[in-house]
Amino acid sequence: MPFIVKNTTYPSLADLLFPHSCRGCGLTGEALCECCKNNIVRNREDFKKSNMYVVSRRDGILNQLVQDYKYHSIRALARPLAELLDQVLPKNLPKNSIVVPLPTATNHIRNRGFDHTYLLAKNLGKIRKFKVEKILVRNKNTVQVGSTKKERFTQATKAYILNPKIKIQKDATYILLDDVYTTGASINAAKNLLKSAGAKNIKIALLAYSN
Repeated sequence: MPFIVKNTTYPSLADLLFPHSCRGCGLTGEALCECCKNNIVRNREDFKKSNMYVVSRRDGILNQLVQDYKYHSIRALARPLAELLDQVLPKNLPKNSIVVPLPTATNHIRNRGFDHTYLLAKNLGKIRKFKVEKILVRNKNTVQVGSTKKERFTQATKAYILNPKIKIQKDATYILLDDVYTTGASINAAKNLLKSAGAKNIKIALLAYSN
């Protein structure tokens, strides 16, 4: 899928001047209404992997939401997408949980006009009252779109390094956050890096999975 370069001024002005309509039912006023939000969670296709919490398969309304958020710079979708994550994450997560967004490639941030995973993490942090930390940073500006599965795993092991300014808290629960699970290369590389630094309890939150 080609990356769509947008003029970042236009989406920001459009968000202010024109009301959103629900991606599910077309209701004016919200990018995703409560009814459609509940339907996504109610009809979700679960992803059965230990300590991994995924909203659903990348299909239908959820796919539209991810597409609009990532490739059309619709920032207003960050909140409803974070609310979907909130519904699938365990309610009994410790208060000292820390949300860790996977770093977005610099050229993607520049083209989109914002860091979509960090904005999503900030919204989830506000909902759950969790701390958000950029513990991981990009080592190289690698882009995995279009790569083979083998290439993705090779790239992922070199993609991230730990932020030297942030110390790992061994008693904290870390919630690694990303948008879409395809091969698992990026999220597994990030998880292994946190574990090697001393993190004991790591959970993973994802908007969708694609296979």
